[in-house]
Amino acid sequence: MSHGALQVGFYRGKCGFADVEAIVGGVVSAQFFTDPSLLASLIRLHFHDCFVNGCDGSILLDGPDSEKTASPNQSVRGYEIIDQAKDAVEKICPGVVSCADLIAIAARDAVFLSGGGIYRVQTGRRDGLVSSADIANVTLPGPSITVPQAIAAFADKGLTAVDMVLLLVGAHSVGVAHCSFLSERIHNFKGSGKPDPSMDQFTVNTLRSRCPINAIENTVNLDQNPFSPLVLDNSYYQNILLRRGVLQIDQELGMNRFTRPIIANLANSVDFPARFGAAMVRLGAVGVLTGTQGEIRSSCRVVNKAVKKDKSG
Repeated sequence: MSHGALQVGFYRGKCGFADVEAIVGGVVSAQFFTDPSLLASLIRLHFHDCFVNGCDGSILLDGPDSEKTASPNQSVRGYEIIDQAKDAVEKICPGVVSCADLIAIAARDAVFLSGGGIYRVQTGRRDGLVSSADIANVTLPGPSITVPQAIAAFADKGLTAVDMVLLLVGAHSVGVAHCSFLSERIHNFKGSGKPDPSMDQFTVNTLRSRCPINAIENTVNLDQNPFSPLVLDNSYYQNILLRRGVLQIDQELGMNRFTRPIIANLANSVDFPARFGAAMVRLGAVGVLTGTQGEIRSSCRVVNKAVKKDKSG
């Protein structure tokens, strides 16, 4: 099964006997043992890349006004892992593997290492040539987005409300949030001087202990299940039904009459890993460049004409 020109095993036979996906997997696994929190970062990197101009690796490009400098992307991590993966594949197979595909492969490996199961990643993407921090260009669903806005944002990418709940909430099961994103909700919700009444009081107290009023740079696990904060599973959906959603959008998804049944279904599902993986495949097909579109970058941080200019200069 493929989306457009994407296909499973696109690089098979294109690099001799080398297994491109295994090479990337080795890089990601090595980082996992050093810093398990980077796995959530790789999933987020893939999401942020695909949501702006499609999955074309444009978020990787450096520059004073490039995509990665936009406000929603300033906390994105994982660039160095993609650099390492690119270096590893270029040594064996120069000029063949796109940076956009490296993000998708690394995200798949991150899902697997986070306990989210394995899915077959489609490859064959090409790298984009343009990267802009323009606010009209970088439109990403933030933590203060409403449920209708979230549904519309995903629909604009050809993704359903179920895809949105799978990807947005599912990824949060292994993520962390800075206290700045929830300070108002736990201390002064809508200027009331009180916490959001939709949040469980025990959760309020737990978050307040980690996020005093002025400690906006502290971080908290989005999944408050102490046994699986770094495991990609459906426990965060269960927490949302118990009014323990940390981000306001997550909790609102659990209360909205249209999305609450989706949350409840996933909270009780035994096939969450397979469903999350299928949603990641659909995300990875958004706005891709294939065939002769774009290019295969030599360095993920600059377009090829800049690389050639540097070498000739």
